Amino acid sequence: MFDKLTWPILAVTVAIAVTGCKILPTASGETGGSAAAFNPDKKVEEIWAAKVVPYLQQKAGPFPEVHAQAKTDPAAAGAKYGNPNKQANSPWTFAVRLEGKVVAENTQSRAATMDVDVDGDGKADARVQIGPAVRGTALRDSLDFVQFNDFTNQIDFAQFGKAFNAYADKSVLSKLPREALAGRSVKVLGAYTLASGQDLPLVTPAEVEIGLKP
Repeated sequence: MFDKLTWPILAVTVAIAVTGCKILPTASGETGGSAAAFNPDKKVEEIWAAKVVPYLQQKAGPFPEVHAQAKTDPAAAGAKYGNPNKQANSPWTFAVRLEGKVVAENTQSRAATMDVDVDGDGKADARVQIGPAVRGTALRDSLDFVQFNDFTNQIDFAQFGKAFNAYADKSVLSKLPREALAGRSVKVLGAYTLASGQDLPLVTPAEVEIGLKP
């Protein structure tokens, strides 16, 4: 039991401890936060031309070469064309250059795509997203300077991935033609994730060139 002289000392100690504690507010895009709240769309816009596109241009390999190695040795392909700093349990994502001819298109869906024949056999080798709805986070996940641990929480990291897709649509995909794509030549700089059970590799573009109607 404490005697009467001990209580004042304890009271002072507790008061000092409470005074020394601070509850720091977390800036969050979900709650509005403060002036320093994380703004994923603004951040992507700031780094797109300065870092993202130059990185992909330097890192990307020809799609046939990358995909062939990715199927046999994903780790080796990832070290050369992907993000070796990815989370251990995440699938590999690769930066690629893709060039070929459009053999099919799906522009009725908001998640529009075009299937591209790369090797000239008349069959699709990859599926390229052309928006406006873009699936996945391949662009974010291909960058070795974007790491999960750099973010306050999983929500911010997820929103950052979506922001890449939104900016790609705004700056690139929304400007593409939507009619009579089959038969046209196409060049793409982008990224795709090696996913199991997928019919065709799904490439998310950062740059796209579509040729004239044949």
